[in-house]
Amino acid sequence: MIDGADSEPLAAIFRRLIANTGPISLMHYMGESNARYYAARDPLGSDGDFVTAPEISQMFGELIGLWLADIWIRAGREEPVHYVELGPGRGTLAMDALRAAKRYGLEPSVHFVEASTALKDVQLAALPQAHWHHDLSTVPLYGPVLIVANEFLDALPVRQLVKTPDGWRERMVIPEGERFACIAGSQPMDAAVPEVRRAAPDGTIIETCPGAAATIYEVAGRLIEQGGAALFIDYGHGEVRDGSTLQAVRRHLKVDPFANPGEADLTAHVDFATLAPIAQSRGCKWLGTATQGRWLRELGIEARADALATVAPQHAAAIHAAKDRLIGEGQMGLLFKVMGLAAPTWPDGVGF
Repeated sequence: MIDGADSEPLAAIFRRLIANTGPISLMHYMGESNARYYAARDPLGSDGDFVTAPEISQMFGELIGLWLADIWIRAGREEPVHYVELGPGRGTLAMDALRAAKRYGLEPSVHFVEASTALKDVQLAALPQAHWHHDLSTVPLYGPVLIVANEFLDALPVRQLVKTPDGWRERMVIPEGERFACIAGSQPMDAAVPEVRRAAPDGTIIETCPGAAATIYEVAGRLIEQGGAALFIDYGHGEVRDGSTLQAVRRHLKVDPFANPGEADLTAHVDFATLAPIAQSRGCKWLGTATQGRWLRELGIEARADALATVAPQHAAAIHAAKDRLIGEGQMGLLFKVMGLAAPTWPDGVGF
C-alpha cells in the first residue's frame, strides 16, 4: 500500500509515483483507491455513497439467516459452528440473519473480516460479541463455517488485459490533464489469456479479479476441511464476458472512475462463471448461481413481506417497495446473483 499522509490527495501520490516509475496497472490504481476510500468512512446508507440490500429491508438478512439455519440443521447441527461475514458493512445483515437463525437453534460464534476502522466501530456497537479479523487466516480452524459475503467481491481490484495489434497487453494508468486514463502497457501478456480467447479482435478487453479467485479458493478449502456452506451475493454475470465493467459511485450517482481516486467507491462486476470452477477444483460442492430475485422468491420473500405488512399495515407500502427493489427484474433482481458453495458432505441449499 502507498505510504503517505491521509491528508495528501491520492491523485497527487499517483502522479508522483507515475512520474518516478512509469504507468501503474489498473489493478494497482483500483486497489489503492478503494483502500483509501474505505479506510476512514462509513459509505453506506442515504447519507453515504450507496445502499446495500441489508439496508433496504430486514427481509434480506432474515432469509439468509433462515437459509443458513436450514442447511446447518439438515447437515446434522454440528457445533461449535461459526458465522463468518466478509465485509459486513454496518453489521445489519448479521444482526438480521442471526436473529432469524436463533429461532431455529443456530447460535454461532460471530466473526467479521473487515479492514475499515470506521466500519469496525459501527459493527462493534451493533454486535459487540463479534470477533474481528483482517483476513480469513485467523478465523477458527475447527467446526463448520457459515460464510456470507454480500457486495464484497465487487470492490476487489480487477486486472484488465486489452488486445492490441501487437498482442495482449495489461491496461495501465497514466495522468491525463486533471484526471487519469488507461493505456496499453508495453509488456506482452498473451500467456495470461486463456488460449480459446487469444484470437479476439483488437480492442477486446478481458477483465479478471485475482482477489476474488483467491477468496473463493480459500473459502472452498475451509469448507472442505471444516464443513459448512457459503453464500456470495453480488452484482455480476453468470457467463464469461468481454469488456470493462469498472465503475465508480459517489453520493448514489455514477461518477468518473478516473477522477479523484480514493473519493469514490470503485467496483466491477463479479465473474461468477469463472469463480464456480475454482471452488469445484478443490472438491467443493457448487450449489448453483441464481439471480437474487429468483433466489429470494424461492426462500419466500413475498410471503414474508405480506406477513410484515399485516403486522404493520402503516408500513405496508414501504415493505412491498423494498421487496420489489430486492427482487424486481429492473432493479436488483436480475443484476445481482447468489452463488452457493458447501462442503461435499453437506446437503444442497434451498433456492438453487
